[in-house]
Amino acid sequence: MEVTLRKAEARDVPRMLALVRELATFEKEPEAVTVTEAEMREAGFGPSPVWFGWVAEADGAIIGMAVCYTRYSTWRGRTLYLEDIIVTEAARGRKVGERLFRTCVAHAAAAGFNWMRWQVLDWNTDAIRFYERFGASVSSGWLNGELTKAQLQALAASEGPSA
Repeated sequence: MEVTLRKAEARDVPRMLALVRELATFEKEPEAVTVTEAEMREAGFGPSPVWFGWVAEADGAIIGMAVCYTRYSTWRGRTLYLEDIIVTEAARGRKVGERLFRTCVAHAAAAGFNWMRWQVLDWNTDAIRFYERFGASVSSGWLNGELTKAQLQALAASEGPSA
């Protein structure tokens, strides 16, 4: 199987979203994917794109993807944030994930980013080992905070935090 990598295009969004759903099922949260194809396409290919990425193809089918965006750290400056690398289960073990990761790394280096960051679930030992093979450190000292869309809207409309 010959695998080719290329920049993601708007026409790839349906398959990319299918891969996102596959990942969410693997991570035991299939109901957590609420983004629509239209939202994902607009966010990546609309007038003000916020993400970019690459897809891996074999035999005319997308078997993997990497999605990134630029983030800014007040401590370290411009950061490439790797949102997801996903390789469909049937294509794992063929270095597709490694090629996608190295493509992200090459982009970050060429663009002059000061660092690259991503998250990995603490129970996903295969993913942790994958990143550690490249010399990456995986920290445990930070907790994620979040507000849902409904919470954002309610809080923005309120006078202050509720008790």
